[in-house]
Amino acid sequence: MIRRTGGQVDGRTVVAVVGLLLSARPPVPLSAQAFPTAPPKPTPLTPVRFPPFKEATLANGLQLVVIEHHEQPVVSVTLSFRAGGIYDAAGKEGLSALAAELLSKGTDSRGAEQIAATIEGVGGTLAASSGDDFLTISADALSDQAGLVFDLLGDVTLHPTFPESELELARTRALSALALQLSQPGAVAQRFFGSEIYGRNPYGRSATRESYRAVTRDDVTQFARQRLRPVGALLVVAGDVTDAQVRDLVAKAFAGWRGAPPPSPALPVPATRVATDILLVHRPGSAQANIALGNTTIPPTDPVYYPGRVATQVLGGGPDSRLFLILREQKSWTYGAYASLHRYRGLGYWQATAEVRTDAADSALRELLHQIDRIRSETIPDSELAATKGFLIGSFPLTIETPSQIASQVASVKLLGLGDEYLRLYRDRLGVVTAPQARAAAARLYRRGALTIVVVGDGAKLYDRLQTIAPLRMVDVDGKPLTPADLTPPTGPVALDVAQFAAHTDSSRVVIQGNPVGFTVSEIRRPSPDSLVYAERSNLATGAFQQQTTLVLEPASGMVRQVDQVTTQQGQKAETHLTYAGGRVTGASAAPQPDGSVKRFEIDTVLPPGTVDENAVPFVVPALPLAPGKTFAMTFFTPSENAIKVLTFKVGAPEAVTVPAGTFQGFRIDVTGSRVPFTMYVGTDAPRRLLKTEFVGQPFLVELVR
Repeated sequence: MIRRTGGQVDGRTVVAVVGLLLSARPPVPLSAQAFPTAPPKPTPLTPVRFPPFKEATLANGLQLVVIEHHEQPVVSVTLSFRAGGIYDAAGKEGLSALAAELLSKGTDSRGAEQIAATIEGVGGTLAASSGDDFLTISADALSDQAGLVFDLLGDVTLHPTFPESELELARTRALSALALQLSQPGAVAQRFFGSEIYGRNPYGRSATRESYRAVTRDDVTQFARQRLRPVGALLVVAGDVTDAQVRDLVAKAFAGWRGAPPPSPALPVPATRVATDILLVHRPGSAQANIALGNTTIPPTDPVYYPGRVATQVLGGGPDSRLFLILREQKSWTYGAYASLHRYRGLGYWQATAEVRTDAADSALRELLHQIDRIRSETIPDSELAATKGFLIGSFPLTIETPSQIASQVASVKLLGLGDEYLRLYRDRLGVVTAPQARAAAARLYRRGALTIVVVGDGAKLYDRLQTIAPLRMVDVDGKPLTPADLTPPTGPVALDVAQFAAHTDSSRVVIQGNPVGFTVSEIRRPSPDSLVYAERSNLATGAFQQQTTLVLEPASGMVRQVDQVTTQQGQKAETHLTYAGGRVTGASAAPQPDGSVKRFEIDTVLPPGTVDENAVPFVVPALPLAPGKTFAMTFFTPSENAIKVLTFKVGAPEAVTVPAGTFQGFRIDVTGSRVPFTMYVGTDAPRRLLKTEFVGQPFLVELVR
């Protein structure tokens, strides 16, 4: 070994080692060196020395598990309840998640900031989260702070106050996260997939904007009062503690805690499918297609899980799996394709997923189905089976290294009813899986003749490609059924409401990641009875980006006649000057690029009837004949790209919108077809004002100040 002295390599040691090697034997030419022709044999598996644990059911019905693990001076605690998302009331999906977040936001004796400061002050963590089956409160800290951990855990469990202000903050965060989720086609595919395979069963439900908004403080309080009870709950403590110490801490922290949750209702049977079909979710403008397919499978204790886990790993468990190697490495259709097997306390499911190029979606789906047929009907080669089992068995110890991991694993085992020997025998049970068993498990788990297939993408480009593979249904992202004729909505001139052309000025601020970074001022003015002007001025990052746009419009219709725009970005200036007349647009356009260059276009383009300059969107949308449920498809010309595109405006019901200028009733208008989808909120009072614009998936918004 080359030793280090004071952090530096000892040069004398290097010289001595090199000299010894040279004097021992003459150097062997590289071509003559003998290299091993086969890899070394693997060493025997080291037994998993899972720390022993003690368990007991306390007088109040709480199940306690203590795992003494003295290798690190830390303690990890999880307290789990049967209070996950499947217990949310219909129409109030997301209730469990909101309740979990609010548990640490205030108690009878501590406020949210005090709770956070107390646990963070000792380098610990305290949080709660909700899954489908369970709501879990978890805490970690150094073991000499175990008393504080239990004090806080007992306080947030027994005495939460669920402040109204914290509920509104949690709701806002949930809605923002939901908006981001719905902007990601993979997440959209997952929501539809769950609904398709589970039907009326609660495992298939997802939170929506409406369900989050329907949750009240009384709902949260009642949910916690009913479901966060000791009977049936599980407390797992792992770390540098003793059983006697934990029992004493539990007795103090949960003194007087009694009661049982109401009986769990019988869950509806998941949807029964008798044939494989495809649900195409039309997402206009999607650059790729997201595929999710699979079906419901088994309860958590079914022993077919072990060979099924091996088969699923072979099919799509990672970068050395069949789906990944074929769809990505061989075909270059995707960045990754995967398969996974999921367990719930009820009926679990398996699925395969891939995000593929639109033009290869049909080929990728056929190949995916072919690989499912192979894994169900062909015996896995010995080398592939050995490598897969080696990975699963060898990686398992990495999941039980820390007290936090140990507590999490034990909690999962207990909550799913997997048996006390599960963790100790997990590797052994995987190790004895044979190739015929894996094939039989795949044939049972993967119902090839009754698969649910969900594809999210641009239906106009996918419908014909997919309908030859399996029976096809099509919906929009809200689940509304569509026909092929709906893929090309009619566009044309839309009569604007001239009452909204009244002269006024609006000032808004631009916010990025919650921080104001600039402003935009928009103005509608009438220089003369036969003239109408919309002007907009923006300044961001203290002048790093500046833009002045002036649109001259037809006063009777609001159609654009002339566009003049000057943009300065990092000192780089670009000008656009366009004229709209006689069904065409002419002039010159220029747009600064991220690399500091300027992209320029000479423009002379014939336009479809009713085409509007894209810079006029903030002027046009408030003047549309807005009404809940209406949808407008309009053609716009984008000067910065020299391109014609169709934007779709979907109008929702009025809702309260709070911005720095105040709280207003405003229409929510979801806009698709642009490079980045966005949502506009337009006030209901005339003249309608643009209250807020949010760019989906981006930490960027514009909101009215005055």
